[in-house]
Amino acid sequence: MGEISGKTVVITGASRGIGAAAASAFAEAGANVAILARSKDALMELAQEIGPQALAISCDVSSFESVQSAVQQTRSHFGGLDVLINNAGVIEPIAMLDTTDPAAWGRAIDVNLKGVYHGMRAVMPRMISEKKGTILTISSGAAHNALEGWSAYCSSKAGAAMLTACADREGRGKGLRVMGLSPGTVATGMQKEIRASGINPVSQLDWSDHIPAEWPAKALVWMCTSKADAYIGQEISLRDPEILAHLGLAND
Repeated sequence: MGEISGKTVVITGASRGIGAAAASAFAEAGANVAILARSKDALMELAQEIGPQALAISCDVSSFESVQSAVQQTRSHFGGLDVLINNAGVIEPIAMLDTTDPAAWGRAIDVNLKGVYHGMRAVMPRMISEKKGTILTISSGAAHNALEGWSAYCSSKAGAAMLTACADREGRGKGLRVMGLSPGTVATGMQKEIRASGINPVSQLDWSDHIPAEWPAKALVWMCTSKADAYIGQEISLRDPEILAHLGLAND
């Protein structure tokens, strides 16, 4: 992954799960990583594990000012910014529409949809002026398929997928590489929340049915290289055998 060495990558929701695995994967490939999340203690622990290539920044993606400040800190610390990974997301509230808490439902939109917008809005002006940059959004099968009890998650992820398509439409001719990644079900803390809910078929899956967080992390690194250029503007799925073959995961 020589193309990654020396690049600077911002990862939201990096304190655990896919975000934490991605931070480690990018650092191993030689990148600098700015890891963002609300949980500063967990971020600091991860940053210490990674070493001087990592910068931990407490950030709430639902606030544009918080995201913009994190982007500015990243540029100041590392001297640039090459990649944004919109990974922060919440699954709650898991409940039927007629019983959902409106505040919790709105919070999911603030994080899963507006958080993606805030990241894009913070990095795109400079990326466009520099005529280069990669923006990756963690999507979901829930962006395209309705599920009981997941109205907030499905709606916010559908919006984020469309927002990613808009960013590609506006940015591709200006040097930007924009893509989505639909990882499928991943063995993270979010799956424990889903299982505890007992709502819809996803909650009935066995833990062994979920892929490890290292798979989407590996995919994200690959998506930042020229090997993934044929997929610019698309939503890549880790359920696609062709993608798994590209990643060397077909027989895992």
